Amino acid sequence: MSKAIILNDKFENSGELALPEKFEGINSHNLHIYVKSYQAALRANTASTKSRSDVSGGGKKPFAQKGGGRARAGSRTNPVWVGGGIAFGPRANRNYDQKVNKKQKRLALEFALNDKASKDALFVVDSIAVESGKTKDAAAIVKSIGARDVLIVKDLIDEKTFLAFRNVPNAYLIESNELNAYLATAFYAVVIEKSVLETIAKEG
Repeated sequence: MSKAIILNDKFENSGELALPEKFEGINSHNLHIYVKSYQAALRANTASTKSRSDVSGGGKKPFAQKGGGRARAGSRTNPVWVGGGIAFGPRANRNYDQKVNKKQKRLALEFALNDKASKDALFVVDSIAVESGKTKDAAAIVKSIGARDVLIVKDLIDEKTFLAFRNVPNAYLIESNELNAYLATAFYAVVIEKSVLETIAKEG
């Protein structure tokens, strides 16, 4: 059974917390499906070309149908002509959304958190708060974790904690409702409030 590392109020290692049994034995394919869906939703969808109906001109027949020794042509916008439209090119109206049901989203998140715990990269703390609002104090917390980048999950973000973490380059502070399997996987370590982890464990 995977175990998360418990941190005290000074963000020092103070023990271990066993994750719920339901976090074990989840198929990794749920995470694969969710990550694909998440990344697909991020696509800009700006690739676009002009079809023959979008290219200006082409109202007049270029040359006579017969007598020129050339292949017949009805419009300069024909895709085979230089400057003509593009046949079967990309259009900006494509929908890249990939549906993932609620159960798969939950299983993907549970798998991601369990995977982090198995790598000693999941840290649980009672409360994440920087009352001073100073960046140096937030940076000290991240440094104590000892990871190259950290996802910090707080139930509700207060203004001072937000200001403190805002300019720490290797830390990303989010509220519990923003947590998903992609973010939990993308960062080297995850620091999460105990109440948030308990809420996730009760879901489903």
